[in-house]
Amino acid sequence: MPLYEYMCQACGLRFERRQHFSDEPVRTCPECSGEVVRLIQPAGIIFKGSGFYVTDSRSKSPTATPGTRKEVGKDESSTSHEVTKADTSSTAAKKDDA
Repeated sequence: MPLYEYMCQACGLRFERRQHFSDEPVRTCPECSGEVVRLIQPAGIIFKGSGFYVTDSRSKSPTATPGTRKEVGKDESSTSHEVTKADTSSTAAKKDDA
């Protein structure tokens, strides 16, 4: 059964009532018979099962930072080799022109 909190508009009294979902909300203050409003309360959350604690999740790489993912299938050594090869041929062409 949920616990609802109410506040009186006239005297400011705050009180709680345990009610069924189907029960009518309280309309009058028990102290001064003034008009009351139901207050919104945060819901209680219970974490059950694994995965909610630091020790339950897998550890992340200490060097990993957002946005530094490597693309699958790219070989860095072949890329750097092609760049070096292109630089060497352009340097050789400059020597021949001189």
